[in-house]
Amino acid sequence: MNSFTTMRRDFEARWSAAAPRERLIARLTVALVGLLLLWLIALAPAWTTLRRAPGEIDRLDRELQQMRAMAQQTQALRQAVPVSAEQSITALRAATARLGPAAELTIAGTQAQLRLRGVSGAALSSWIGEARQGARARPQEVELQNGPQGYSGRMTLLLPAAAGN
Repeated sequence: MNSFTTMRRDFEARWSAAAPRERLIARLTVALVGLLLLWLIALAPAWTTLRRAPGEIDRLDRELQQMRAMAQQTQALRQAVPVSAEQSITALRAATARLGPAAELTIAGTQAQLRLRGVSGAALSSWIGEARQGARARPQEVELQNGPQGYSGRMTLLLPAAAGN
C-alpha cells in the first residue's frame, strides 16, 4: 500500500469516530477556508482591478488626446509651406527682438545660436513656437537652467537649408 491510501484510511476512520458536532465544525472550517481562498485568489484581485479601472481609463484617454494633438501638430508642420533662409533668419530675429536685451541671437551659416539671460518661461515658450513655425528652425542642442530670474543658457537651432525643408 502506498502512503496516500494509508492516510486516506486513517482519515476515514477518524471521521467516522468523530462526533456529529466535530464533523460540523470541520465542514464549516473547510468551507470558510475555501471561501477565504476564493476571495484571495479570484475575487479580491478582480475587485481591485474594477475599482482602479475608471481612473486608469481617464489617464489613458488623456494620453491618447495628447498624442492625437501632437500628431496634428506634426501633420501641420509637414504641410507647412517651406521658407527661404532669408525669411527664416528674419523671423528668428523678430522673435528674438521681442525677448529684449536678455536674448542674443548669432547666426552662422545654417545654424543659429540663442543665448539667454533670465528669460521667463512664457516668453521662451512663445519664442520656441515662433522659431519652429515662423522660421521653420529645429532645435539641435539645448542647455538651459531655470533660475530665480528665469531661464538662462543657450540653444542651437538648424535653419531650413540644413533641416532639409
